[in-house]
Amino acid sequence: MRKTMGRVVGVLLVVLLIGITGACSKKQVPSQPGMSGATPGAYGPGAGGPGGMDDARWRELGITTEAEKREFLEKAQAFENQDIYFDYDAYTLTQPAQKVLDEKLAFLKRYPKVKVTVEGHCDERGTTEYNMALGERRANAAYQYLANAGLQGVKLASISFGKERPLATGHDEASWAKNRRAHFAINY
Repeated sequence: MRKTMGRVVGVLLVVLLIGITGACSKKQVPSQPGMSGATPGAYGPGAGGPGGMDDARWRELGITTEAEKREFLEKAQAFENQDIYFDYDAYTLTQPAQKVLDEKLAFLKRYPKVKVTVEGHCDERGTTEYNMALGERRANAAYQYLANAGLQGVKLASISFGKERPLATGHDEASWAKNRRAHFAINY
């Protein structure tokens, strides 16, 4: 009887330890918003388009024909897939970053009713608090560049993710350089 009771207690302890270990593990951060995987023409007659866009939302963006929808989806995908990058521990815009932002301005001027969130990201080095602040400065630098260009009607927002959403998971300079970025997400 004592051996059986000891085994039951042992099994319960193992189950408890597994439960505690699972509760303490690092949580998955959801993927970035946007068109990840949406392809032009991927929406059907009843689908409404990316993010469930219905005809009213298309009209709000000034898009009425199927050709215009395809063109928007292609340009929106290119817009979201091109980030700007920053030097280590910096938030000033480099010449290449300004060139990319100028390309983004062309899209935003073509589609002035679009809503965009500028996301600031950092590499894994530094504390969470420091990287949140640096990510915010990076997002704000890009936000200000776009806002100062005199966009009419475009709704911009900015947010910092610090080091919480790395693009590259390596622990080397090449990976860190990819994570020091500002990402642009269209909010449908």
